[in-house]
Amino acid sequence: MREERAVNIKTFLYFAGFGMKTVLLRGKKPILGTIIVTDQCNLRCKHCSVNNITSVMYSYRQIRAEMEQLYSMGIRILFFCGGETFLWRDGDKTLRDLVVQAKQMGFLIVNVVTNGTFPLDMPEADLILLSLDGSREQHNEIRGDTYDGIIENVQNATADNICFYMAINQINQSGIRDVCRAAMRERNVRAVSFNFHTPYPDTEELALSREEKAQCCRDIVQMMKEGAPIFNLKSAFPYLIDNRFPTPCRQCVVMENGKLSVCGRCVEVEGLCRRCGYFFVAEYTLLFGGNLKIILEMLRTYLKYI
Repeated sequence: MREERAVNIKTFLYFAGFGMKTVLLRGKKPILGTIIVTDQCNLRCKHCSVNNITSVMYSYRQIRAEMEQLYSMGIRILFFCGGETFLWRDGDKTLRDLVVQAKQMGFLIVNVVTNGTFPLDMPEADLILLSLDGSREQHNEIRGDTYDGIIENVQNATADNICFYMAINQINQSGIRDVCRAAMRERNVRAVSFNFHTPYPDTEELALSREEKAQCCRDIVQMMKEGAPIFNLKSAFPYLIDNRFPTPCRQCVVMENGKLSVCGRCVEVEGLCRRCGYFFVAEYTLLFGGNLKIILEMLRTYLKYI
């Protein structure tokens, strides 16, 4: 326990130093990187525009080279994303090998994003961000009949490092409380994190209006008051409601098949940045822009959940 605490303090000090230099010197150096290990997915969710386009499993050798490139750029927070990440294989190598390799390489925080339909045996990951999209009925309308199996996998997980991850849209906007209560109920769930739906051209009908976003933020704040472990910053909500935060986020990059994109793959879709629904983009751009409220709330949230 003492060793784990020492590692957390070291990590915290590193990020605090990076933040101070970025704010004071107006730096644009990235700190968070995402590697897409495959776009192959076992689901076809209604809100998703990036699954099964190529269905290629990128090789271990390539992903390791991408990890080395991101590390050399100064990135210390690493996400593995898909598609569905737990589908990834290269010979006898699995997603777990990628997480272990990233830790050995020196990344300070290594997270995995998943739809939760596979067994959750990944104690080496700092967080497993698992998609849960509202009540059972809402989730299943979006993702197919998967809710009960996902909850079973959560209950059987080998570590308490799960963070529910909900994309709020027209179908599930009334399900915020359901996801929060599920997070409070399940012992292996550490937190819950929200995004608004970012409307790619083929999912425009799922986008929320300003008034709907405002109501969602009120619901999230109410659940915070009720003790839900929400891994978002309410100081950023006014900026998210009106989309008045800077984009793209220069401190975040995405790597897919050797191609590096600033912030995310959606930057290539004309006009989409102005309708960004990613809470972390607002939080990071405001944080590194020197917003004092965001800085203080981020410190409290980091120490509580990471």
